[in-house]
Amino acid sequence: MNPCTNRLLLGLGLSLCLLASGCAAPAPVPTAAPTAAAPTRQPSPTVAPTNLPTSAPTAPIPAAAEWLLTSPAFAPEGVIPKDHSCLGADRSPALTWGAPPAGTLSLALVMDDPDAMPVAGFVWDHWVIFNLPPEAQGLPEGLGRDAQLPDGSQQGLNSFRQVGYDGPCPPAGQSHRYVFRLYALDTRLTLSDKTSKADLLQAAEGHILAQTELAGVFPAP
Repeated sequence: MNPCTNRLLLGLGLSLCLLASGCAAPAPVPTAAPTAAAPTRQPSPTVAPTNLPTSAPTAPIPAAAEWLLTSPAFAPEGVIPKDHSCLGADRSPALTWGAPPAGTLSLALVMDDPDAMPVAGFVWDHWVIFNLPPEAQGLPEGLGRDAQLPDGSQQGLNSFRQVGYDGPCPPAGQSHRYVFRLYALDTRLTLSDKTSKADLLQAAEGHILAQTELAGVFPAP
């Protein structure tokens, strides 16, 4: 008997069984429902806390853009005249500035030489003056070496261990950059005429409302 006849007889036998004896047809094997791919979780954007600083603290800046420190003797980053150096008359240069921000009770000024680090091992201080009245808007040329000045301001010690101003004096053949920094403070400072720049800045910590600066260069022959 050929395979086709066998397949036909098997089919007829199955049909007779179902009709005669009520044989139940085998239940269809359920097929698993297609499973959807698990959704990919996208990372939610990270939101920075608003109560954290977004950058490192920076030095105070002037409350008004016009609060600038200038000098009629030299332009910003310009050459400081010889008359204001140890090679000349060593006179302090005239300085001018505008009105400080509201709440200023005194002003303080320092002048130093950061380029002295390779030679001296530290920033060399050339001038320390504090308790300038808030209404002052400048200093005259050649201020002198008095510890106590007529307007109530005081001069401290520079790195030469002198009271008052000592001008640029770099080693022969070197050009150094000198920085004048003016601070607006919300207090008057109780300091002596032996006050150094470090003493001044420590006492001024937490009281600086604004600051401005002027820099000039002096090349030694």
